[in-house]
Amino acid sequence: MHSTLQFSALSISLALLFGICSSDATAMDRRRDQFTKDPGYYIIPMPYSLPGIGEGLLLGGAFNNIADTHSDIIGFLLAGDLQGGGVLSLDNHLIPNTLILDLSAQHLSKAAVRDYFTRGMSSGADDYTILNLHDNDFYAARLTGTWFDRMLEVYGGALDGRSHLAAIRDKDGNIIQSTSNATENNSTLFTLGLRLDWSDDYLDPRQGARYQLSRWWSNSQDALAADYYQIDHNLTGYIPIGKRSTWVVNYFQADAHVTRQGATDFATVEAQLGLNCSSLSPSQQTQCQQVVNNNIANNTYGSAESLGGWGRLRSYPDGRYKGAHARFVGTEFRWNLTEEFTPFDIWIARDIRTTIQIAFFYERGTVADTTDQLGDIWRQSYGVGARMVTASGLVFRGDIATGDEGPEVSIIIGYPWESF
Repeated sequence: MHSTLQFSALSISLALLFGICSSDATAMDRRRDQFTKDPGYYIIPMPYSLPGIGEGLLLGGAFNNIADTHSDIIGFLLAGDLQGGGVLSLDNHLIPNTLILDLSAQHLSKAAVRDYFTRGMSSGADDYTILNLHDNDFYAARLTGTWFDRMLEVYGGALDGRSHLAAIRDKDGNIIQSTSNATENNSTLFTLGLRLDWSDDYLDPRQGARYQLSRWWSNSQDALAADYYQIDHNLTGYIPIGKRSTWVVNYFQADAHVTRQGATDFATVEAQLGLNCSSLSPSQQTQCQQVVNNNIANNTYGSAESLGGWGRLRSYPDGRYKGAHARFVGTEFRWNLTEEFTPFDIWIARDIRTTIQIAFFYERGTVADTTDQLGDIWRQSYGVGARMVTASGLVFRGDIATGDEGPEVSIIIGYPWESF
């Protein structure tokens, strides 16, 4: 089944590539310049709400298309459930309109994520512990070659991250155990990818199709960690409705394949995490053991893209459903209320508004550690969102989604379902 899906996705990509490179490619003209230099800046405090990660205040500065170039600089400071900051240098054209470099770096002194008792789809809404992470560093670089008015792109990149597990807490925030001599978690990932974009616009497509194929692989320096690679397929169709609205459909699949298993002995992984589960009360001991077992499952099967958060299955917290294999389908009606070119300058923000949009969406997804269990349980999510698209290249998005576990609110930049 997996091979059939991969072959089908590859066939689609080759067909799109043939269409792009043929003389008939002009049948899908871009409706505007794909390399604009319209400047914009934002220096504003704003709330952030990331399901499963937390809420707080973000002080950000974004400077787009600096000094008549395509380069963007974004910096941010976070307070609240996340504490720290970062900087991104994006869309740097090493060869104009052909070779683009993106760089990012961030440091979070404090972060908290949910760790559900079991991987897959069977855990309950309250079946989780909270992992306190300290000294989280993340660095990334990506180089993209782009041709045919951004209809064909090939990219490669590297991501390096490290974090330190400081404590585990129950769902109410009560401490279960602080770690002692925990090993720093270091991970380095590399990626190669292909993006085929047969649509009328790279930023805000209204008709056409887009397909992205990515391969990720680890380069672990830790003998206790697993080595695995992941293959992602992301296919999106854009169907015009009326003069300026769009019906969007998306299919996504991700599969992890372990090439070398990591440590699967309970005592070894427990010591690596800096935990001592046997010293706890029976109920706390169970929760502590589940944290260790989730790490063992990752060392055994690997982990594909999770579902939940602001991208896919938006009514669930970030990382809600994890496993070695994931499937997702979604549909969204984007009702464009305006089609305009309206400059605004309000001292702390200057840009050009091009679209105000209301969106209605429905999503379904499933994950599992083995392919024979994939699809046994599906979860759904549906809701409404509002967006503002700008000429400088930003999409400001706020979504309210609900599902089996109630509502979640996301405030973020960028369209959902995009793979970067």
